[in-house]
Amino acid sequence: MSTGSYPTIAGEVVTIRPIRITDAEMEADFVRRLSPQTKHYRFFGGRKELSPSEAAHACDVDGRHSMAFLATIRRDGRETEIGVSRYAPNSRSDVREIAVTVADDWQHKGLGTMLMKQLIQSAKSNGVKQLYSVELSDNEAMRALAGELNMSAHCDPDDSHQTIYSLQL
Repeated sequence: MSTGSYPTIAGEVVTIRPIRITDAEMEADFVRRLSPQTKHYRFFGGRKELSPSEAAHACDVDGRHSMAFLATIRRDGRETEIGVSRYAPNSRSDVREIAVTVADDWQHKGLGTMLMKQLIQSAKSNGVKQLYSVELSDNEAMRALAGELNMSAHCDPDDSHQTIYSLQL
């Protein structure tokens, strides 16, 4: 899948593209619309929304060390975010921490897999050798996605309620 691709999911055309700094308001709206459970798995706590500075920071990627891809649809004549995948720098130059979040109505339709495959392709092209994610151990959706992507899994040695998923590229 290439950047700016347009797969059809559940009968709707979905755009998958790199995030832009101008997407901050859409990113904040996306997080606001997530269910409490989805927010819990994404943020490990009771966050309800992103502040304007947090939303701007989430959209400020350099395309090499940090990257994010949005999945959007057109609703009422405007672009609406339905998912995001991202990676951020780690202390090692060839390792990145990843996250993926899909809007509740779009979960279990393959969107997370599409977003992650786009992210993996970007990471490979930027010399990244390993991707990893720290998730709550009861996050069944992430466990399934990690399995589909052939990621290894092990219990976080610092927190038994967390699982670390890893993918060698």
